[in-house]
Amino acid sequence: MEVIEMGIIEDEAAQTSAEFVLLFGGIIVIVLIAMIVYRNYVHDMGDELTNGSEVQDIDKSLQEINESFN
Repeated sequence: MEVIEMGIIEDEAAQTSAEFVLLFGGIIVIVLIAMIVYRNYVHDMGDELTNGSEVQDIDKSLQEINESFN
């Protein structure tokens, strides 16, 4: 009787695929954790940009420059 060798033990394609899934999963987890940690920082920075005096000062300066040329 002839033994049919399937090559399951020597086939490493499934292992490589599993390693890629774990690698990408780890990267996604790190990105999500970074987003959660920096969420408050980015949110506060957005408030400063829209309500901050620096943006208003620059806008006033640009309007004054524009008016001086008209």
